Amino acid sequence: MNSEIRIVIADDYPVVRRGLRETIEEDGDLQVIAEASDGKTALEQIVNLQPHIAILDVRMPEMSGFEVVRKMREASLKVAVIFLTMYNDEATFRAAWDMNIEGFVSKESALTEIVASIKMVASGQSYISPSLLKYLRKRSTEAAKLTEQFPLLKKLTEREIEILRMIGEGMTSSQIGKAMGIHPRTVDNHRTNISQKLELHGTHALVKFAIEHKNDLP
Repeated sequence: MNSEIRIVIADDYPVVRRGLRETIEEDGDLQVIAEASDGKTALEQIVNLQPHIAILDVRMPEMSGFEVVRKMREASLKVAVIFLTMYNDEATFRAAWDMNIEGFVSKESALTEIVASIKMVASGQSYISPSLLKYLRKRSTEAAKLTEQFPLLKKLTEREIEILRMIGEGMTSSQIGKAMGIHPRTVDNHRTNISQKLELHGTHALVKFAIEHKNDLP
């Protein structure tokens, strides 16, 4: 029993949690010790139960997956994290990558990949869904083409690129601030700086640019 990998699952959809739990517990080396339907409950369970791995949906009520991880880091918890993410959610992936998340599993293939991802992460390795990796490689090639077309993009910092992606996904300054753990006014300052660097003028110029090129950003 002591050799079992102890896991907490957090997702706001009961059917997702049930499917993951049933799949995981078919393997005798894995044990789901708790489930949560929101980020706040997930954090409480992680703090109290100290699992080996936390499987977190990125977007949850009360507290996002990003916020949960930040609180875990602040508390110096030695718990590995696997994010459940959408196939084409590159902005989320890159933001998570910057936080050194151990695993990224596409929701579309979670039931077939979750056991392998848990075992790889538990052994100290990283895991990225093959479908997500293929998508990111394709986007990387297209991003290089966009940078050639708009060389001013090279002036942006990594954080500014990340915010530009989120703007392209239709996120408000408040939503971006919550996802990144910064104040909305700080996001607004970044938006102003991005517009200046890209020489975009007009109320909606930045949003229009971000939406048009969201799939090709570096």
